Amino acid sequence: MATPAPKSGPGNLATFNILHGFPEALVRGMRSSFLADADYHHLTQCETLDDVRLNLSETDYMDALADMGTLIPTGLQKAAVEKLVTEFKYLRTQAIEPLSTFLDFITYEYMIENVMLLLKGTLSGRDINELIAQCHPLGMFKESTMRSIPTFESTPRGYQDLYQTVLVDTPVGPYFAQFLQESSDRSEVSNVLEEVEIEIIKSSLIKYWIEDFAKFVDALGGETAVIMGDLLKVRADTNAINITLNSFGTPLNEPAMRASDRKRLYPSVGHLYPAGTSMLADVGDEDELGRVLELFPMYSSIWNVHAAGSDGKSIDDAFYERDVQMLELAFEGQMHYASFYAYVKLKEQEIRNLVWISECILQQQKEEIHKFVPVFSFNAPWRAGSNKHSRR
Repeated sequence: MATPAPKSGPGNLATFNILHGFPEALVRGMRSSFLADADYHHLTQCETLDDVRLNLSETDYMDALADMGTLIPTGLQKAAVEKLVTEFKYLRTQAIEPLSTFLDFITYEYMIENVMLLLKGTLSGRDINELIAQCHPLGMFKESTMRSIPTFESTPRGYQDLYQTVLVDTPVGPYFAQFLQESSDRSEVSNVLEEVEIEIIKSSLIKYWIEDFAKFVDALGGETAVIMGDLLKVRADTNAINITLNSFGTPLNEPAMRASDRKRLYPSVGHLYPAGTSMLADVGDEDELGRVLELFPMYSSIWNVHAAGSDGKSIDDAFYERDVQMLELAFEGQMHYASFYAYVKLKEQEIRNLVWISECILQQQKEEIHKFVPVFSFNAPWRAGSNKHSRR
């Protein structure tokens, strides 16, 4: 839709290393930078944030925290994200087509989130500098573009001008164009952005991004199409399930809107598509949702975690655990691009872990401190079985 098909594939056994051997070697080397089980053990034993900083000084985060005065969770998160962005940008500078476009696709998700954050902040009258500070660095446009987004009036005409003069020139502009085009079939284009909830707009744009990314990956072929294609299918299914679950108690769950507005938000890719998403469009409460997911073994276990509420786990926790397992396995294959996507997403999980641990210490909630999902852990539930086998 938005991105043309690649002119060439990622290469094969004979050519992949010639084209992409160096950046792949870099990302596989970066895998060694993840915190180990011993690091997490030491962090969870810390009594103060100074102890956290002392323990992190012996890890790959040493340089990122060197200039930080007092360690606080938000400061730790910012430093860790900036470190990830620096690494990602270096990988991007070493990439050639079609890997460079693949890496660009990863950033489009953050661009969408940043634009929606600015639009939502504009409606609530928040300060532009505060909003820009909260934007993800991987999704930043030129500063002039970022600052121009909130300057348009909160009127139908103002939003139309916003798209035509600013968003149309951004990499995610085609997704906005598709949203406006599809919405115009039901109402006047000039009224769309004012009347539709910001979160619905965001869900629509993420849907178009997933579909576009999946189409690009499929055109690449080879192991990239298989491994990355599966990751995107699971991402699409996760979005569909969350959209359905979050719609309960909102106008989107009204019978007249389930098969129209809500169903339009489901990506047209994934393991649930098309039979599963058609059934999701008809559910009206959690019991019905559970009965639909019971038909799909890979999601029934996740739903059971949510339904049971055992160990204080939410459905998001179950999704995170499943995602970490799949992303780790992406590093096991050779000569494909999925490892680049996996590295970014696994680093994000590690950053969430660090923020969670530091928040628990700061708020003296040590009984909650172990509720995180470690990355490349030998103690992971899905890996524990093979470890027991290997010791026999």
